[in-house]
Amino acid sequence: MKITEIRTTPLKIPYLTPYHWAQGSVDGAVVILVEVHTEQGVTGFGECIGTPSASAIQDYLQLIANYCVGRSPFENTRLMRECYHALFQAFGTCSSPRYAGQVFAGIEMTLWDVIGKATGHAVHELLGGALRDDIQYFGFPQGETAEEIAAHAKQLSEDGCEVIYVKVGRGDALDLAIVQQTRAAIGPERRLRIDPNEKWDPLKAKRMIQKLAAFEIEFVVQPTDSESLSALNQVRASSPVGIAADQLVFTPQDAFNVCRENAAGLIVLGLHETGGISQFIKTAHVAETAGINICIHGLYETGITTCAANQAAATIANLDDGNQYMNHLLAWDIIESPDSACETASCRF
Repeated sequence: MKITEIRTTPLKIPYLTPYHWAQGSVDGAVVILVEVHTEQGVTGFGECIGTPSASAIQDYLQLIANYCVGRSPFENTRLMRECYHALFQAFGTCSSPRYAGQVFAGIEMTLWDVIGKATGHAVHELLGGALRDDIQYFGFPQGETAEEIAAHAKQLSEDGCEVIYVKVGRGDALDLAIVQQTRAAIGPERRLRIDPNEKWDPLKAKRMIQKLAAFEIEFVVQPTDSESLSALNQVRASSPVGIAADQLVFTPQDAFNVCRENAAGLIVLGLHETGGISQFIKTAHVAETAGINICIHGLYETGITTCAANQAAATIANLDDGNQYMNHLLAWDIIESPDSACETASCRF
């Protein structure tokens, strides 16, 4: 089987309501649909994040396509390695794993889709088999105000979500109101996680965590700048609640450094950070050796990524029981059959 063509199509899918977080407000998911066509008529689908420039990422995808056309999709690992060398190392542009992951994820998951369809097996079967039959997700309340977020959190809690996750990092007063009102809305039994998305320096993180700990926070996700492992380490060393690494970890080497420094008790990780399914699993295995769980990370994506992430995550032993997916925020999803919509608390596959 040979690859005959790779097509890319930029899409912007609106959210049901604006998505508010520490970095601002977003009204939709910008993605690039990737199609791999083969001489045997098998077509695979995947997607890349389309930000900050869909046209720039499409240019990179075209360069990757030039290397992949005429090759076998079963050479997935070799193709990704060769393309990374050609695009990011051979011309002296050095190592760029974070940006490369954003580009390569769409191609890599698409090739897995082709392989699965060609062999008649789910991808998790090709990866050694699933360790679980469903993936557990947290409730992710939306809203601009603390009152809106708390009301949505209450609904999610009543629907059965054991874990509630809210965005903070939007100003001290608003952060306190969000956490206080959300805890009051969901009651004392539900687990509450917060994510400032890198908006706190170590001193502010310590100050805010001390105040918010009174509301029984399970853990805080990436409170400090993702460029500094030291900053996260400082917060973890003095924090009365758990600390999770997120944007700090894209590669197996990043995971190793976090584990070595004992800088986090959990790692939030997604296919678009790692560059696809294979690297996601490899990075998860590094964390597993240190006894650290992986939480699936959601970003700008459709149900294509949700499905691909489920296939990969089902095979790792150290998967958290409160994961993130983002396609439920969309006004419509690109997948119609099979239905990619997840239930409130879990998603079967």
